[in-house]
Amino acid sequence: MNISKKDRDRLRELAKKQIEYANSPVMQSRINEWYEHNDLSGQRPMIQIETETFSHEIIPQMLFCESKKAREIEAQLLMNYVNYELFDDDYPVSPFFHLEWDIWFSLFNTQVKTVHAKDRSGNEMIAYRFEHVIKDLECDLSLLEETNYGVDKSGTLARKSMLEELFGDILPVHIVSSSPVACITYEVVKLMGMERMMFALCECPDAFHELIDRVTNDFLVFFKWEEREELLLPTNGYNKVHWGTWGFTRELPSQSPCLLNQTWGYMNSQESVCISPDMYGEFIFPYYKKIADLFGLFSYGCCEPVDPCWEKYLSKLGNLRKISISPWCNEEYMAEQLRGRKIIYHRKPNPGFISTNETFNEDKFTDHIAFTLRAAKGCKLEFTLRDIYTINNDINRARRAILIIREQIDKLW
Repeated sequence: MNISKKDRDRLRELAKKQIEYANSPVMQSRINEWYEHNDLSGQRPMIQIETETFSHEIIPQMLFCESKKAREIEAQLLMNYVNYELFDDDYPVSPFFHLEWDIWFSLFNTQVKTVHAKDRSGNEMIAYRFEHVIKDLECDLSLLEETNYGVDKSGTLARKSMLEELFGDILPVHIVSSSPVACITYEVVKLMGMERMMFALCECPDAFHELIDRVTNDFLVFFKWEEREELLLPTNGYNKVHWGTWGFTRELPSQSPCLLNQTWGYMNSQESVCISPDMYGEFIFPYYKKIADLFGLFSYGCCEPVDPCWEKYLSKLGNLRKISISPWCNEEYMAEQLRGRKIIYHRKPNPGFISTNETFNEDKFTDHIAFTLRAAKGCKLEFTLRDIYTINNDINRARRAILIIREQIDKLW
């Protein structure tokens, strides 16, 4: 392994720091709060800020390793506890290093090219477009191949062995699972584009049904394959549940490997935001429910407003535990619907307060959070600050945002 002693010492130093944070009394208390929160007995809203989208503004200056391989591991170690050090949210620092199976899933064996555009700082995460492979749905359906998927077990185990040799005596290395994800309308838009999808709903509805049914069935086959291959591991602890939350729960078993009905699952349908609830019910929901019903617990939604489709459709998901309340959602209506139910009001505050202005308007952000706390009274509430693509190189504004949420919870909850 071509990692110098200097780099090795640096990685071992970070591994030691992670395990110390994970075993600290404050972290143990937070983990217990996560269990209580997800199992609906918690006393306060949980808070998290996702740092991945602005990590380019905080991680590079923290890197000291020299080799590319060591810097990649160093960055992951730092991301495991940067929330705790810099922002003091409720991000759970894990007592082990996470590694997932190297699994691939190529829908219809098609590689959709993504073309990125850089922003003024050179970041390519924000603006991009797909080079769509479906130009005419009715004509091109027959050209789609069989979906390809698989796992590189030997490669994953080799990486695990390498990491264990580096710092496994300090920080154990575990192969873990995140929640299975199937965002079907996103896959459809990748294939054909938003405009073509909207026209297809009206001009060739039968062909659209055939396409989305094929996508759905291929995800079902893929998830069942993961189950048979014993690739599904418990998601009831230090496991990410997309987008923006954690799996801590005593309602799902810890046995390994898992069945699908013993895991968390996740889906969203941001791309169907501009169709009517009735069209959502006809073209989207039946396929989503077919997958959602596989899982033990289920989380739904991202940026789409869920209120238009709540009563007739989303409320029928019997295993739904968390639903995303985005900046475009009718907060008060959803609070009325969720109050007293076993579903967590997963609030995603508007990221623009933190990312878009040169100065952070704390008063407006405070009002924004206070509105949620008043509206969601009586609900099980969780805050995730996400889709923040810049903090304008100002760590303090992200820290202040977390502090403001905590202060408002103490004042209003």
